[in-house]
Amino acid sequence: MMTLNTDHGFILVIHPEQSVREWLTDNLSACGHSVAVSNSVDEGLALFRQDRHQLIIADLELSQQQLLAVLATESPETPIITVSGDVPMEVVLEALKNGAVDHFFKNRDVLVLAHTVQRALERGRLLRENREYQQQLEAANAELERSLETLQEDQEAGRRIQYRLLPQTPFKASESCVVSHRIFPSLYLSGDFVDYFKIGDHKLGFYLADVSGHGAASAFVTVFLKAITNRIQKHYERKTSVNFVAPSKILAAINEELIGAKMGKHLAMFCGVIDLENNRLTYSVAAHYPPPLLVTDVGTTSLAGRGLPLGLFKEVHHEEHVVDLAQNFTLIATSDGVLEVLPKGSAADKEKLLQSMAVDVQTVDDLVTLLHLSDDDELPDDVALLVIKRAS
Repeated sequence: MMTLNTDHGFILVIHPEQSVREWLTDNLSACGHSVAVSNSVDEGLALFRQDRHQLIIADLELSQQQLLAVLATESPETPIITVSGDVPMEVVLEALKNGAVDHFFKNRDVLVLAHTVQRALERGRLLRENREYQQQLEAANAELERSLETLQEDQEAGRRIQYRLLPQTPFKASESCVVSHRIFPSLYLSGDFVDYFKIGDHKLGFYLADVSGHGAASAFVTVFLKAITNRIQKHYERKTSVNFVAPSKILAAINEELIGAKMGKHLAMFCGVIDLENNRLTYSVAAHYPPPLLVTDVGTTSLAGRGLPLGLFKEVHHEEHVVDLAQNFTLIATSDGVLEVLPKGSAADKEKLLQSMAVDVQTVDDLVTLLHLSDDDELPDDVALLVIKRAS
């Protein structure tokens, strides 16, 4: 007998005629395949369920009676080749329609048998690999879903913690001065942060920070900022009279600690102190944009100031600006994420639009409404809003 170059398979032959079983067994064995035989469907199915053969070659008539239907349910990836003598082609087509992968006529030679078996084994191998891959993919997806659920839980916990670090809003700094803020993160956690606090009896310290990037890494820096703020508050909390607080020194201290911590992050910041008794604003700017807006009865002014970002350079100096305040005023500061929610246009156009909105702002909620912001929005960048309003 001839030996053919085929992949060796584990084949089950089911056929009622002994001569056909022997012919198939001899020729398949000569090709290197392992062969098991049965003369009935029931016995053949029992053998298959026990040994899980890679290929079944079965009598066409037996296959049509029960075998194809059972295997389509129990093992659809197992290929079946039907065998018959000369029969009408529509009978063969019916078997192929019901799940057989190929058909072999008994009067064909061994080479045809070898190629038919080879194609069926390859098909079965691909189907098994596809099933295994699908199972692996489903397992990986399940693991990914569990990981995403854990990550979401962690992010939610981080978000709750971060929001607890934020100051009360609205906050009554004096009988006539109220501070309010809102933060809209682009992800679960925000790289924007706002804080404000009383310094002595008549001063209000505040800042709006925009950490580079967004998400968890940037949010960690905001926790760091809050720790610095707490130290400042503790320094002054026992003092009823505070003559002078320098925003530039606050920026310098934050810059020094950021560089020392090696967080790989930098930030922009607008930091100020309002002397509510002497009607004076002292502030410093570290690469903050867009410029804060001061609204009075006279009009709206963009506060000057530039300065380098914090966390990049060891030696930095930020100018201090002093502005005399009217009895009634509104101070508005936003992070640069607000520019992403404004209509398209140049930076100058967007600044002018913010200025036009500012005259209608009494609280941060007014600003949220004018900007059409919502907690459900998907934003390209974090948005932080700070409004300080004094009205006699």
